[in-house]
Amino acid sequence: MSKKISYLPYVFFLALLPAMIFRDFSPANELRYLSIADEAIKQGHLFAFTNHGWMYADKPPLYLWIIMLGKMIFGRHCMWFLSLFSFVPAMVILRVMDRWMRNILPLQARFTGNLMLMSCGLFLCLSLFLRMDMLMCMFITLALYSFWKTYTSPDERSVSIWFPVFIFLAIFTKGPIGFLVPFISTVAFLLVKRQAAMIRRFWGWKTWGILLTLCVLWFFMVWQEGGSPYLCNLLFHQTVDRAFNAFHHKEPFYYYLVVFWYLLAPWSLLIVSVYATAFKQHVKINEEERFFLTSIVTAFVILSLISSKIEVYLLPIFPYFVYLTVSLMQRIRENVWTRLSMIIPSLIFTLAPVFLAIAISRRWMGDTNRVLCILAAISFFASGVYALWLLRKGGTLCRQVNSLACGIFVALFLFGFAVSGMNTEWGYGDLCQKAKEVATMEHRQHYYSYGIPRSENMDVFLGKDVKEVSAQDILTGKSDDGVLMIRAKRLKHDLPLKHYVESHKYMHVGRNLIIEE
Repeated sequence: MSKKISYLPYVFFLALLPAMIFRDFSPANELRYLSIADEAIKQGHLFAFTNHGWMYADKPPLYLWIIMLGKMIFGRHCMWFLSLFSFVPAMVILRVMDRWMRNILPLQARFTGNLMLMSCGLFLCLSLFLRMDMLMCMFITLALYSFWKTYTSPDERSVSIWFPVFIFLAIFTKGPIGFLVPFISTVAFLLVKRQAAMIRRFWGWKTWGILLTLCVLWFFMVWQEGGSPYLCNLLFHQTVDRAFNAFHHKEPFYYYLVVFWYLLAPWSLLIVSVYATAFKQHVKINEEERFFLTSIVTAFVILSLISSKIEVYLLPIFPYFVYLTVSLMQRIRENVWTRLSMIIPSLIFTLAPVFLAIAISRRWMGDTNRVLCILAAISFFASGVYALWLLRKGGTLCRQVNSLACGIFVALFLFGFAVSGMNTEWGYGDLCQKAKEVATMEHRQHYYSYGIPRSENMDVFLGKDVKEVSAQDILTGKSDDGVLMIRAKRLKHDLPLKHYVESHKYMHVGRNLIIEE
C-alpha cells in the first residue's frame, strides 16, 4: 500500500496529461494572464503590470513571472509548461497532508485521502487550469504544516524561518488571502487551546520582521515601477475595498454555504454526513483534527464576512475538509446518512451515459471524438455500479470512495484526448488561426470583434490588438479594412447585421463567424 501511495502522483499526472497537451487556453482568465505577461515583457516591467494599457494591480507578480519565464524560454506560451505550476503544487499539498497524517491514519485511509482530495471538483479543476490559486494553497499548507511541526516540538523554542517565508510567498502569489488564512487559523487554534501566550511565539518579532521586510522590498519596487497610484491601488483598493465594499465578486454572506455543495462534489454529501455523524456519536477528536476543524470554521466564517467572494478563496481549506473527513470515517459507525451520501453520487455516476446522450443530441460537444466520450461515460457508469455493489456487500466507505475516484481519473484521461474537438467551442486558438489566414490572404492589417467576450486578449494569438466594434460600426463599414469576427448568436436578434453578414463570404469557427470578404 505504501508503494501505491508513492505511485499516485504519476497516476494523477497521467490522467491529466492529455488535457494539458490538447486543450486550448480559456478566454476568461488564462488568456488575460498571458496578455498581461506579454505586455510586461514588452515594457520591461516586473512589479507594475498593465492590461491593454490599463493598470492591473489585482494580482501580485509571482505567477505572472512564471508565465513570463515560460514565454522567454520557449518563445511562446506552452500549455504543458504552465499547467505544471498548477499540477505540481497540488502534488506537494498531497505529499504534505499525507506526511502530516502519517502517524494518525492507516495506509488505506491515507490512500483514500489522496484520491478524495485530488478528485474534489474545484481542487481537480485548479490542478489543471492556469491560475495562481493552487500555488497559493501550496504555500499556505506548507506554512500551516511548519506551524504544526513547531507547535508539537516543545524543545523547539524558535519559530522556523519557513513559517513567515511561506506566508509571504502565499501573499506574493495571490494577495491578502495568503496572509489571512494562516493568521486566523493559527491564532484561533491557540485561543481554542487556551494558549494565548503562545501567539507571541508564532506572531512575534521574527515573523513580523521577516514579513514586513519582504513586503516593504516588494512595495518599494512597485513604487519604483508604477508610482504612487499603482501602489495605492495595490495596498488599498485591492484589499480594503474588496473586504468591505467589493467592486467585483460581491456576494451575500451565505454564498459559500451554497457553493460548498458543488465545489467539493462528489464528496460534499459525504463530508457533511461524516461530520454530523461524528458529532451525534460524540466522537473524540485528536489534536490534528482539532486544528483542522478550527482552520475550517474560522476561515469559512471570516471569508464569508468579506464582501468580495469567489469560489477559489475556499481552496486553502479543502485539504482540511477532506483529511478531517477521512480521519473521522475511521471511528464513526456508519448509518443511513453516510450510506445515502455515497448512494447519491454513485447513482449520478451511473447516469453518465444519459448525460452524454443529451449533450450529443443538443450539439454541445462540437467535433469531439464521441468514441472517447462514450468510453469516459462508461468509466463513470462502471465506477458508480461498483460502488453500489460494494455498498450492498458491506464494503467500507474508503473502498467506495476509491471506486468513484478511480472512475473520475479514468474518464478524465479518456476525455483529455477528445478535448481538442471542443477547443473551437471553448477557446480562441482556432478562431485566431483562421483569422490570421484570412488576414494574410486579404492583405489586412487590423482585427475587429463584435459580441465575443474577452476578445481583447486575442492579441496573445494574433500578435496585434483586437478592437471591439458595435453593430453600427460594422454596418457603416468602419471594420472593412480588417478581419471581422462576430459571435454567431448576435445575428438572431439583429436582422440588419444578419443581412450584412449574409451578403459577404464568411466561415463558421465554433460559435463564431469570420467575415472573409
